[in-house]
Amino acid sequence: MNLSIAGKQLVLTDPIKNYIEEAVDTLNKYNLDTISIRVIVSADSGKKGFNVEFVINLAKKETIVIRQKDKDLYAAIDLAIERAKKVFRRTHDKLTTQKGKAKDDEAENVVIDGTDEIVPMELELYKPLEIEEALQKLKDTSLQFYVFNDMDAKMRVIYKRTDGKFGLY
Repeated sequence: MNLSIAGKQLVLTDPIKNYIEEAVDTLNKYNLDTISIRVIVSADSGKKGFNVEFVINLAKKETIVIRQKDKDLYAAIDLAIERAKKVFRRTHDKLTTQKGKAKDDEAENVVIDGTDEIVPMELELYKPLEIEEALQKLKDTSLQFYVFNDMDAKMRVIYKRTDGKFGLY
């Protein structure tokens, strides 16, 4: 990142330059591809105040221009940096939220400490079954219950009762 600091109608001292550099360094935490930042500090001759202008060039984005006026130079710099942080935070959030990310079609393995590995899978959609077909599938397995969609597209559960008969929800 290129940083240039310029003063108009004002002599920039080393403490002012260092303060601006430290303030601009706080923008690095957003991990945006910043190409250059140009800071122009000028004295407002009529109102005895200061103008601070930040011109920020981000990769693949339009140029961001932030202008701030204040009677105190350091306060103007702080206010401009706060506005720049707000812009950077919004840009960062747009790039990192789910809406901005490319969707990954592959299922990821999730490992939780102290538990078994969980592998997400797509649910298989089955054709609707007659109750008799679902009963036969349940009898063919050692499962206690079987969930299926009936011919009316209702989700149903058929289960083995303790008396040897079968129940249906």
